Amino acid sequence: MRNITPSVLSKWLRPGLIALVVGGIALIVFLWTSFYIVDQTEEAVVTRFGRFHTIKEPGLQWQLPLGIDRHYLVNVKNVQTEQFGFRTLSSGISSTYTNQTNESTMLTGDLNIVEVEWIIQYRVVDPTAWVFNVMERTETIKDVSRSAINMLVGDRTIMDIMGAERSAIEAEGTDFMNETFRNYGLGINVIAVKLQNIDPPDGVQDAFDDVNKAIQDMNRLINEGQQVYNEEIPKAKGEADRRIQVAQGYAAERVNQANGEVERFNLVYNEYRRAPEVTRQRLYYEMIEEVFKDSQGTTLIDRNLDNFLPLRNLSTPAQGGR
Repeated sequence: MRNITPSVLSKWLRPGLIALVVGGIALIVFLWTSFYIVDQTEEAVVTRFGRFHTIKEPGLQWQLPLGIDRHYLVNVKNVQTEQFGFRTLSSGISSTYTNQTNESTMLTGDLNIVEVEWIIQYRVVDPTAWVFNVMERTETIKDVSRSAINMLVGDRTIMDIMGAERSAIEAEGTDFMNETFRNYGLGINVIAVKLQNIDPPDGVQDAFDDVNKAIQDMNRLINEGQQVYNEEIPKAKGEADRRIQVAQGYAAERVNQANGEVERFNLVYNEYRRAPEVTRQRLYYEMIEEVFKDSQGTTLIDRNLDNFLPLRNLSTPAQGGR
């Protein structure tokens, strides 16, 4: 081992060399604490002496060194997801999960136990509020989400939760969470609440499967009935329209016929006023002809046996004799 003599040591410890080393270290610290990079999906909330100063956009940014300025990177572009009732251990072609029954087990409005798994998707819309207003941000999001879903599940029956009310729970949960987070000033917006799995406890799973099958059969029969309805109703409407048109045609025919009878009566009446005796006699003969038009070999006489009126079928030619 080489011995360091006092002369060599004194040469190393010269004041100029020490100042150069110290200056180099100070420069490195200055540069290290003055520049930072903001990713394209982020914004940087900058504080000066612990108070909010400004927001920096993506790119290489500069700040006052040595802790005078501090920056907090906030992801404002990507949609972030929180899982409830389960956790994804690995994702891919064959994903693996672990259950979190302490989050998923709930009591429905009809006092049944149900296992509900869901996720929420949100985006940070106010990075300043996200950094300063709430300390335990993730825990706050989880607590509010669990409270909202528990409340909505507790207001409904288990069959509604597993069926028709699923989308309503998602929509109402989104609105409730956004309203609560706005009141807290958390600076996020919940984009969607998605129910993943809704299952009854293992002991009654078979019974609920039978109920679901019955519901599916009911919906199928309703759809089939609706199909028949859609086929028959147009036919019935067409038949109804046809009968209405026939009735309208018949009504028009009777009205026209009645109008013709009225016109004929008026013409006869006018003739009667001009020559009552002649008209009366003509009407009498026309009536007799109409009544006995199908009779043959019939002779009419008046009361005094003076006038003889032989009648015959007007459609056949007269025979010889009277």
